[in-house]
Amino acid sequence: MTFDEWVASLPAEIKGDTLWKVEAYRLSLFATEIGWHDVTELMKDRRTLGLADQLYRSLGSVSANLAEGYSHHTGKSRAQFYQYSLGSARESRDWYYKSHHILKDEVVRHRISLLTQIIKLLLTMIPQQRGQILREQPASYLVVPELQISEVDLSEKIPLP
Repeated sequence: MTFDEWVASLPAEIKGDTLWKVEAYRLSLFATEIGWHDVTELMKDRRTLGLADQLYRSLGSVSANLAEGYSHHTGKSRAQFYQYSLGSARESRDWYYKSHHILKDEVVRHRISLLTQIIKLLLTMIPQQRGQILREQPASYLVVPELQISEVDLSEKIPLP
């Protein structure tokens, strides 16, 4: 299955959500879809049952954390969930490497490449979200022109205009 074939098969509700605009989300959801087939293959060998379970859990966690983080209102909170997603993407890549004894080399290379692409996107998204909370909102400040500190009795309250 190609990415375009998969996209065509998705419900309109998924593609119509604003989250769908996030490339890392689209790619991670696709990685979980194709990962299903890889996990099915890994489960045929008793030695890789645990690996299959860990792989599918980490793959699913990438898009799930992106979805949850995207729904948060602050950049700091979003960044935290995007970091969880980053950790899961790296974990998935690690599990794929460990699956190379069972899965075909071209499959493992493709999945590692796809996850690396997701990781690169997340490494850009996380600082962008953090940057939003560091910016100060514009505010107007009261400025008293050329007022000398010696001219002000600090014990008195100065009325604001």
